[in-house]
Amino acid sequence: MKISMVSGHADPLAVPGGVDAGGRNLHVAELSAALSRQGHDVTVYARRDDPDQGETVSAAGYRVVHVPAGPARRLSQDELLPQMAEFGRFLAADWRREPPDVVHAHFWLSGLASVLAARGLDLPVVQTFRALGAVERRVLGAADTSPPERVRLERIIGRSVSRIAATCSNEVFELVRLGLPRARMSVVPCGVDLDHFTAHGAAAPGAGPRRRLVSVGRLVPRKGFGTTISALSRVPRTELVIAGGPGQDRLADDAEACRLRWLAGRAGVSDRVLLLGGVSRDDLPALLRSADVVVCTPWYEPFGMVPLEAMACGKPVVVTAVGGLTDSVVDGVTGAVVPPRRPDLLAPTLRRLLDDPALCEAYGVAGMDRARSRYPWDRIAADVLRVYEQALTEQPVKSAGVVQQA
Repeated sequence: MKISMVSGHADPLAVPGGVDAGGRNLHVAELSAALSRQGHDVTVYARRDDPDQGETVSAAGYRVVHVPAGPARRLSQDELLPQMAEFGRFLAADWRREPPDVVHAHFWLSGLASVLAARGLDLPVVQTFRALGAVERRVLGAADTSPPERVRLERIIGRSVSRIAATCSNEVFELVRLGLPRARMSVVPCGVDLDHFTAHGAAAPGAGPRRRLVSVGRLVPRKGFGTTISALSRVPRTELVIAGGPGQDRLADDAEACRLRWLAGRAGVSDRVLLLGGVSRDDLPALLRSADVVVCTPWYEPFGMVPLEAMACGKPVVVTAVGGLTDSVVDGVTGAVVPPRRPDLLAPTLRRLLDDPALCEAYGVAGMDRARSRYPWDRIAADVLRVYEQALTEQPVKSAGVVQQA
């Protein structure tokens, strides 16, 4: 099958950990590689954000085409809407020359460009939103910087595409609230690289007798690191290691890193909170294996790959009951699930686990089994292919509404 992946704002070649580079980039990269391993012809279209990027780059069996749309420099996702018409025109020209069998758009901006480009070409489009404007607006409030048109355009995109591949059951619920038909939705989660994240191998050095919590993610407030820092004051003899953001030499200039250090000082745990800065993918498994418990406490998380990576490493996880985390983590089996923004409830949960090594080991074994049985990327790719096959039998994209709105 000839597959066009459209990932306008998330280049699969980008280094994870930046403000706009994280799970979305990895999702596209890993899914494209898995589909390529199964013999499919995959091309990823990402916006050119550096003048030195090659027009077409090969990676892990698939191709990345860097689309000239807007200035060749990094723009935040909130600045990209005006570039999508030009992005769509490039896609349309490319697809007229060599039409794919199916288009898979990632995030709403890519969906807009894909629907515009597929107009009149009889191409089925599959949409993965991964994050929804209505949810971000509700959770983040005034901190949400998305374009005001986002929710309206997401609804139009959802009505225009052949199928929606949601990353979790919570996303399906939110899409139905937007008025989109449930019958055209499937749940296809993210996966985990089981060759890279394993229980066997070296662990990063610890800090003597202290127990260790590890949290990983971009340094943005919604990741909820502040919740874990606040809980730490009630979890004695334990350190918290946070990995993510810029390099350690630049953390002093990072606003969120400064805020987290201030929170640690206010909570009286500065000596037990370590900000590592960005950690490479190569070093991440060893860091996860060094943890007694891996903690993920976001306010909002469309899916969340870190808990899966920790489970694949045989580690118990504590997560908040948001987004896809409630699908991947089975409360009381592979870890513990707590409400978001509740350090008062997080602290006793962490103490209970840390004081019971046998329970931690049981959660770790169960989590490893779940990661290996449900979330290998090759299985996720097979699930996605079934969605593509469904899309091929659906009515082609009807995009007049999007064209009028864009």
